Amino acid sequence: MKYGFHCLMGVIYLCVTNEILEEYEEILEEKASHEFAILAINVITNNPHTIFVTPYYRFHLIKADPDDNKFVDCAVAGNAKFIVTEDHHYNILAEIDFPKVDVIKLDEMLDRI
Repeated sequence: MKYGFHCLMGVIYLCVTNEILEEYEEILEEKASHEFAILAINVITNNPHTIFVTPYYRFHLIKADPDDNKFVDCAVAGNAKFIVTEDHHYNILAEIDFPKVDVIKLDEMLDRI
């Protein structure tokens, strides 16, 4: 899974869109169950550290897997500091100056917390 994070006054926020929540729900249903997916989505949507974002522009920066662009667009629109993912498709973002979106691995995120 991919996560876009925004840090404001020392608090880490999760940036999401409706499209991202739909993907999370789909994956969680496949990996666990429908009931678990609904519970997890409710936790995300009701969390005071979740920022709901509406991207008004699509950058199409990831050509290898265009479906991943929803996370980049969310990160840009939400002014996220970085995206947390192990997905190698995001490596291309290191070569792009604008919009600048940093990518970190899960281990690095855990070290930051």
